[in-house]
Amino acid sequence: MTVETGLRRDTPLSRRIKERIRRDGPMTVQTYMSVCLWDPDYGYYRTQPVFGAAGDFITAADISQVFGELIGVWAGVVWQGVLGAPNPVTLVEYGPGRGTMMRDVLRAARIVPGFAKVTRVHLVESSDGLAEIQGTTLADFRDVLSWGRELDEFNPPAIIFANEFLDAWPVAQWVKTESGWHIRGVILDARGELQFAGIDKNCPHEAFEALLPNAPTGTVIESQRLDQLAEPLKALAERGPVAFLMIDYGHTTPAAGDTLQAVREHKYESPLTSPGQADLTVHVNFYDLASTLHRAGLVLDGPVTQAEFLGSLGIVERASRLMSANPARAGEIEMGVARLLAPNGMGSRFKVLAARSPGLPSLPGFSAARATSEASGSMP
Repeated sequence: MTVETGLRRDTPLSRRIKERIRRDGPMTVQTYMSVCLWDPDYGYYRTQPVFGAAGDFITAADISQVFGELIGVWAGVVWQGVLGAPNPVTLVEYGPGRGTMMRDVLRAARIVPGFAKVTRVHLVESSDGLAEIQGTTLADFRDVLSWGRELDEFNPPAIIFANEFLDAWPVAQWVKTESGWHIRGVILDARGELQFAGIDKNCPHEAFEALLPNAPTGTVIESQRLDQLAEPLKALAERGPVAFLMIDYGHTTPAAGDTLQAVREHKYESPLTSPGQADLTVHVNFYDLASTLHRAGLVLDGPVTQAEFLGSLGIVERASRLMSANPARAGEIEMGVARLLAPNGMGSRFKVLAARSPGLPSLPGFSAARATSEASGSMP
């Protein structure tokens, strides 16, 4: 996915990265991605508008309110039918963006009898700027809100959402070169510009050769530190019942390939072009994610495609009712839902995976059963 062509922008962060490479040597792709997103002075999530038309990308919650509303009803069904209606229960969102999805979730939660009254909301957010925006978006729910930076600093019972969260999780890469497998990193070329290269052969090259014995030069293998998500979820599940829902774009079978991409002003560019001023993401490997969560002792539902999941929750019926109640917005609603379900777009590219504490029954949305259809039809 990485694009090597194009002009490099002389950003404040690119100058800082070049200085660091001159001083300390090559930088791994994982470190480069982390610095670009989270540098305290110039990192993308510290300085850029990020979301919506004024930002660099639009999430499913920005496309249609139906998305968050269905997740809210799903949470109500999980609270009542899976967790046993505990009081209180914590709704958690990892990486809540502007708070749009959680606002729609909480609005829909009111239709599940008793759910809203026992709900507490905890937002896991590392950006002070985004936390301030979330507070404004969720002003009507301020009394039940709390924030934190760690993935497990709240108490179960809990229902946890992560929508387009792991795609920004820094990725390690290895590349097949003419001299064998190397860790992939960022160096300075002869002109002093940033360039991708194999930087260190201290990597599991024997395992890679066994896995891909005939891989051509240039083949890239990726891995995210998904144990850093699985371990906090395991710790939470040991303290009480937990249901975790993750929605992101990615693939469900193991595969080699470079998926690192940069988006600036809704357009793709090389990840090296505008350090600190473009969003860097990767495709989530749901095979690795499911395997890691399973090894941590969690029970899994899915993955399924976003279209399958939202379809099982009754998105078409909900959209029809919303269009009838708001005829002036019918076209907008129809287009938004069509985009969420597009077979060659978000509907198939985005996957949904759930995990739960051992002993809990299966979560809704992952079979032909349509547990939330009737509830979704009751929303105003």
